[in-house]
Amino acid sequence: MKNISILGCTGSIGRQTLAVVEALAGQFWCGAGCGVEHRRTCWQIERHRPEVVVGGYGGDCGPACRAVAREGDCSFAGDSSWAEGMLAVGTHGAAEIVVSAAVGVGGTGSYLRGDQAGKGDCASNKEVLVAAGELVMAAVEKSGKELLPVDSEHNAVHQCLRGGTHGEVLRIVLTASGGPFRKTPLKNLANVTTEQALAHPNWRMGNRITIDSATMMNKGFEVIEARWLFGMKPDQIEVVIHPQSTIHSMVEYVDGSVLAQLGPTDMRMPIRYALTYPARVATTEVNPGWGNFGGCILRRLRRGGFRVCGWRPRQ
Repeated sequence: MKNISILGCTGSIGRQTLAVVEALAGQFWCGAGCGVEHRRTCWQIERHRPEVVVGGYGGDCGPACRAVAREGDCSFAGDSSWAEGMLAVGTHGAAEIVVSAAVGVGGTGSYLRGDQAGKGDCASNKEVLVAAGELVMAAVEKSGKELLPVDSEHNAVHQCLRGGTHGEVLRIVLTASGGPFRKTPLKNLANVTTEQALAHPNWRMGNRITIDSATMMNKGFEVIEARWLFGMKPDQIEVVIHPQSTIHSMVEYVDGSVLAQLGPTDMRMPIRYALTYPARVATTEVNPGWGNFGGCILRRLRRGGFRVCGWRPRQ
């Protein structure tokens, strides 16, 4: 049984990671978690019985969380700072895998210290790689471990890269649904509402990443993330619009072959892949449903729109 730590255990990816852990009963155990929502933290302590939990930032942890922690023989540190909590969970001595699912750059120290301790990392937090990609990847290389991406696009690229060598890759193609404003005239974007921006057509995600997806800022971050994760030059990374979100990403090889990873819009799939790599573990939870894979449309980015993704004419 592998012991995992989760940074951001009460967020969307953290909760789905715990769902995958439950589905893989007997293979994984969440020994440490770090979250911000104390009610969910209490529930997770009762259900998963970790050794260490740090959380409750921005709210009153109160006696409830501490009482639940005591009953579960769990060390609960609700008074720690966010950075201290992330570091404590990310470097937990018993953890073999650290799942970084927290928002922001607060987990940078946990990445670096965890890598130095030889822990395997599963990353859904792209901000750390955007802000400190060179440092993080240097630490990963020094540790001899591999940083496995949980982001659906980068997870797809990782799977496609198993079909060839690094030197055989011509380019990486990240797909983007285009979000709720894919067809919105550019002149109307100044008047869109928060509610419209939060209505993503394909994915169910946390509010912050949903907003970033609506503006395509998230895709801009993903381009930088891909550059560091896979050691590619910026001009080897391209973004295309794919409204169906069936093709999660592609890799084009020098011989003209293109490998694509397809699947439903369910984050449990990339999480499961990252946790169980290099094996592929059978599941009955997620079914591709071939009838749902209709026409796959791929389009170039609109010129003048969503410039954060770096529109440029293809050579």
